[in-house]
Amino acid sequence: MTTNIYFIRHAEPNYENHDDVSRELSEKGLKDRKLVTDFLMDKRIDVVLSSPFKRAMDTVRDFAERNNLEIIPVEKFRERRVDSEWIEDFNSFSKRQWEDFGYKLSDGECLREVQERNIAAISSVIEKHKGKNVVVGSHGTALSTIINFYDKSFGYQQFDEIRYLMPWVVQFTFEETKCIEINKYNLFEM
Repeated sequence: MTTNIYFIRHAEPNYENHDDVSRELSEKGLKDRKLVTDFLMDKRIDVVLSSPFKRAMDTVRDFAERNNLEIIPVEKFRERRVDSEWIEDFNSFSKRQWEDFGYKLSDGECLREVQERNIAAISSVIEKHKGKNVVVGSHGTALSTIINFYDKSFGYQQFDEIRYLMPWVVQFTFEETKCIEINKYNLFEM
């Protein structure tokens, strides 16, 4: 049985808000989430899940509301915890994490932990929603670790190329529990 999971990397956030959980979308992000709605309208979506972070939920909210679907928060789909403090040199930190999936700051998560958490969540989604079309509001790093799990050629360079692509859609097609196809969609080119 085929299950499609459409991961939606959130639209542009307000970077002036340094609280990862409550960071809202910018004005541009609020406008750009309509691209997500337009993309998903003909996909026969059955379920909308999301990271509990505001920017991820708000990116899929317009679509969910237009289709009378509840957004179900899933804690395991949250973005990785960097540290308890704001990181000014995010580029160096990020590159080091991609070079060493076990590297983390004292109060953060390594990419291996993020990947394991997200893959466990995907397994639960497939088991619970087998044969359905599912949307997941997500984040750039979390989503990139998922792609890397199924396609080891996706690394820091590919992550860096999509760093500012918001929103972004990645469709994973599963036959039972095996990922058989990954499609990436740049909504600004459609």
